[in-house]
Amino acid sequence: MSARTPAPTPRREVFALAWPLILANISVPLLGMVDTAVVGHLPEPHHLGAVALGAATFAAAYLVFASVRMGTTGLTAQAVGAGDGAEARACLVRPLALALVVGAALVLASPLITGVAVAGFGPGVAVADGLATYVAWRIAGAPAALATFVLLGWLIGNHDTKSQLVVLVFTNTLNALLSVVFVLGLGWGVAGVALATAIAEWIGFAVALALAARRWRRLPGGFDRAVVGARAAFVRLFRVNGDLIVRTLFLEATFLGFAAFSARQGEVLLAANAVLNNLLMLQAYALDGFAFAAEALVGRAVGRRDPRALDRALAAAAWWSAGFAVAIALAYATAGFAVVRLLTGIAEVRAAADVFLLYAAAVPLIGVWAYLFDGLFSGATQTRELRDGSAVATLVFFATAWPSIQLLANHGLWLALLAFLGARSLWFGWRWRVLRAAGRFTAAGAG
Repeated sequence: MSARTPAPTPRREVFALAWPLILANISVPLLGMVDTAVVGHLPEPHHLGAVALGAATFAAAYLVFASVRMGTTGLTAQAVGAGDGAEARACLVRPLALALVVGAALVLASPLITGVAVAGFGPGVAVADGLATYVAWRIAGAPAALATFVLLGWLIGNHDTKSQLVVLVFTNTLNALLSVVFVLGLGWGVAGVALATAIAEWIGFAVALALAARRWRRLPGGFDRAVVGARAAFVRLFRVNGDLIVRTLFLEATFLGFAAFSARQGEVLLAANAVLNNLLMLQAYALDGFAFAAEALVGRAVGRRDPRALDRALAAAAWWSAGFAVAIALAYATAGFAVVRLLTGIAEVRAAADVFLLYAAAVPLIGVWAYLFDGLFSGATQTRELRDGSAVATLVFFATAWPSIQLLANHGLWLALLAFLGARSLWFGWRWRVLRAAGRFTAAGAG
């Protein structure tokens, strides 16, 4: 008789869940870097500005709904932790139907999205024309993109993180290859970048659906329509996701504000900040791997009403997150200049980006705790805390950005971004201590 396999330590379990997520997540900003490099080597900077603002527009439209990914993971992980297979299946069906409806609505609203983006960013004529072209082509992938968010969130809630690695690496590699072919090979410019993304989004959705179907069959019990349509479950779904959508709106207001303030400083600083934004996205997606792992483990602990497992999950995720944040900051401070040169061949954009590179290196050191606590509160479905903390941080950004820019120009804009991340980290740390002392995480479940 073989000896029983010992349970993994919390740090090993966090890393086992996180490493596929880290590799999968960094493929997203790496794709952005490929798009930036492809367009950044075209002769004029307005192409780069158009793609940067187009990507920011879709980040805003998608991330409002991508917040449903977080809610799906938390609710699914709690159902899996409680051993409720019927509810775990229902946690996929409910938001997936919503994703497809919202995605179709975005396609129909394409002209409105373009108008709002141009009015909000206020770019020059050349950049505005490129932005309109980008939106017109990329919007075709909206239903697939939103549905994939839900599928990946559900898989993470089932502690299946390797499927996310497969889906995102495959999708983003395909996207990057198509971008190179369409832009450099066929000369389609901004339209080629957008079309490549839309095609890849639909193919990625098909892959994610196949992987979710395999996980679906492994759950205990069966599918129950009555569970899917339960009124209480829908109330909880809309409450959790309503908080997360509001939370994401506040975050997107900050990121769009950063892009808009950049655009108003001229094409060169807009392009320089767009180049550095690739580094910001890379570190955020990498550190989110540990936040997602914490989300799944915290959700399971809440489903089992196990406060000790909750504490162990947070401590292990914090240990890994802090170490990676320091490593990323050091890498940016030493190798960031070389990365900037890979991303753009425009000398004036390179010079501007070099000036502000150290701000990008400081971001992971300050923002790491905001990312981690995002995962903890989401896994516990204490989403009101995420909403309120994001509102406070966004107010800090806009309260500091305008006067700082007047005094320090683009330096002031970057300092306002660091203040935003610091405010989120401090708020979430304070609320964690208060709610954990009150026993709210495992006693209240949904919060």
